[in-house]
Amino acid sequence: MLLKKINIHDKLYREEFKNADEHVINWVNDFISNSSGPNERILNNLASTSDEDEVDFNFDLLDRNRIFHEKSIKKICIDYRLRFLDSRYFKGNFPQEALSEINRLEQEHKTSLSGFKIMAPSKLFVLSKTDDPLLFAPMGNGYYYLIHKWGNDLHPFRKLMMWPFKNFENLIFTVLLSSILATALVPDGLFTKEQSFSQDVMVFFFMFKSIAAVVLYYGFASGKNFNTAIWRCQYDKAQ
Repeated sequence: MLLKKINIHDKLYREEFKNADEHVINWVNDFISNSSGPNERILNNLASTSDEDEVDFNFDLLDRNRIFHEKSIKKICIDYRLRFLDSRYFKGNFPQEALSEINRLEQEHKTSLSGFKIMAPSKLFVLSKTDDPLLFAPMGNGYYYLIHKWGNDLHPFRKLMMWPFKNFENLIFTVLLSSILATALVPDGLFTKEQSFSQDVMVFFFMFKSIAAVVLYYGFASGKNFNTAIWRCQYDKAQ
């Protein structure tokens, strides 16, 4: 049976409305960009640094299902080992559909969008690949508006595969579990004719030290870090 891939937009939507509360959002005006063409101006905004953290949206025209709080975004990023960074760090290509949607929103809301954020796997901030990036615009008070999603959905087992990297406790538990499984795979009588419990314990500690050493070496050599630390990290090494 083929497993359905994970649509990260659906996961984010469910997380946002688990404990949905009504909040009052304060709006401020954004600057108007003077560029020669819509696509060129939008691409410049996507690639530039901006201190703007709010966009002058017309709330009556927004799709409520596309409004997400940073708390929900953080939870999904940590669960699926994603990053939520300024769009200028994104190394992939922005599809025409995303640019058209930005242009449509700007015309509809009579404003200029900036301060864009991207939620995507770490590799998309290093290599040009397409795995479910989501483009957001800031709304203020920790809220973001989902502009466009493109690319492929995530692997159905991504959350499970990234669970050991979520935090230090998860990693230790995974190493312990792997050590127990590795110890169980060692055939009885490999070292002596009748293997005792104390010998099983020695084999377990040997397996634990070996697996832990490999994990530490791989982590330090590759500059890896935990999901809780990298979701807003802009450095390439923290993958």
